[in-house]
Amino acid sequence: MRRRGADFRRPVRRRVQDVAWWTLCSVVALLFIYILVTTTKGSNTTSTTSMPPFSLRNFRNERIMESLNITEEMLSPDSVARQLNDQISLAKAFVVIAKESNNLQLALSLTSQIQNLQILLSNAATRRAPLTIMESEKAIHDMASLLYQAQQLHYDTAGMIMRQKAKIESLEEQMNYVNEKSSKYGQVAAEEVPKSLYCLGVQLTSKWLNNLDLQNKLKDKLQSDMKLRDNNLYHFCVFSDNILATSVAINSTAQNSKNPDRIVFHIVTDEISYAVMKAWFALNDFRGVTVEVQKYEDFDWLNASYAPVLKQLQDSEIQSYYFRGSKDDGSTPIKFRNPKYLSMLNHLRFYIPEVFPDLKRVVFLDDDVVVQKDLSKLFSIDLNENVNGAVETCMETFHRYHKYLNYSHPLIRAHFDPDACGWAFGMNVFDLVQWRKMNVTGIYHYWQEKNIDRTLWKLGTLPPGLLTFYGLTEPLDPSWHVLGFGYTSVDPVLIENGAVLHFNGNSKPWLKIGMEKYKPLWEKYMDYSHPLLQQCNFH
Repeated sequence: MRRRGADFRRPVRRRVQDVAWWTLCSVVALLFIYILVTTTKGSNTTSTTSMPPFSLRNFRNERIMESLNITEEMLSPDSVARQLNDQISLAKAFVVIAKESNNLQLALSLTSQIQNLQILLSNAATRRAPLTIMESEKAIHDMASLLYQAQQLHYDTAGMIMRQKAKIESLEEQMNYVNEKSSKYGQVAAEEVPKSLYCLGVQLTSKWLNNLDLQNKLKDKLQSDMKLRDNNLYHFCVFSDNILATSVAINSTAQNSKNPDRIVFHIVTDEISYAVMKAWFALNDFRGVTVEVQKYEDFDWLNASYAPVLKQLQDSEIQSYYFRGSKDDGSTPIKFRNPKYLSMLNHLRFYIPEVFPDLKRVVFLDDDVVVQKDLSKLFSIDLNENVNGAVETCMETFHRYHKYLNYSHPLIRAHFDPDACGWAFGMNVFDLVQWRKMNVTGIYHYWQEKNIDRTLWKLGTLPPGLLTFYGLTEPLDPSWHVLGFGYTSVDPVLIENGAVLHFNGNSKPWLKIGMEKYKPLWEKYMDYSHPLLQQCNFH
């Protein structure tokens, strides 16, 4: 065959096309490998991310099986252990029904057979081997026979459920009744005057009235005592008619003070307890502490035209509400109808600048406290231009403002944050200069006038205190004032570090209902060897 001439031959292109073709194939191959690798990675990732739920579910199943004491044998369709457990559960239900229907013989038989089955299961668990049909056949047969007998009695399950529900409701009513009675009796016990305390009052009154020398001695001492108005000293005030509690508060303060001779206690009481207090503090010495006793009936400025609370306390309707609970649907707890709220001594804490016109700073103490640290630092503590220094009690939600005040009232809702932190009366540092400057007593009067119908708050002195000192209270370190010794358990660490221990609550340490484990904290400052205490059988 003859070759074509050079001019007529096909151009040399084949080699270039072959190269391009192989290059394209390589690229496609590489792209395919890349896609394959990427897909495999994604698949592996998906597989990896999807694995935990399955393993987690298996893990949870294992945990459930372990917590319910389920074994692999019990999951078997031929499990003897599961059959025994099912029989026991059904038998327990029939025991309750049989007892309710007064079929005690059947209940006893079922209970006995339940114990037999439980012994079988216990033995199997001990030897770590599953139960066999041979060893449990008789027990299963006997229990099945009893369950059949119970079923043949045709107990009305629905009726039984209704009877059980009615019984539960009846028990709840009884429990509520008992709790209400317990609360009332506890309140009555808290308000009682122990015979020994009454005896002490009579003895002291007799000594005071029959001993003119004692009266003159105390009168001359106080008239010449410039300590009563010296603002360089440590001034405490207590408003109380309880001679024993007041004495412990003063004695504990004196014994734990580094400079008891610099302490002045101002006691304000009522007409009935005035002679008792005067006699006791004239007869006894408290490490050089100066004690002044006054009665609020001598305060000329304290009258119904100035103090709205005094006008309210004298109202016959209010007195009826406190003493007899009239005009009340029973919804108000008995603790809020305590007649102590009718005593002006309970409200004098809002008139401290008027009671002590010459003083600049006072530490207020309730009479149910025990002092176990030196309190002199309270008189130099910075209140940051606030009026009241107090320990906050809002560690729990029920000690915030919404617990004490009626936030459905627009006046309360508009002026006070419901989540504002509450604080405690019982140990308070009052800056009387700031008090007078900001007319805090006037603020108190305003809120008392607004609450004449008791719609802002129910009763007590803490709610009006929260309103009066709102935005004017400086939080103190919690160790200054530890509460709860009259109604709950207190952390031993708080007791150890606490400066003032407060027996707030009904279980006062001088009463028989006092909490026994905390009584020694209070009795430590009672001198039971005192002749008058011995005579009145204090122990």
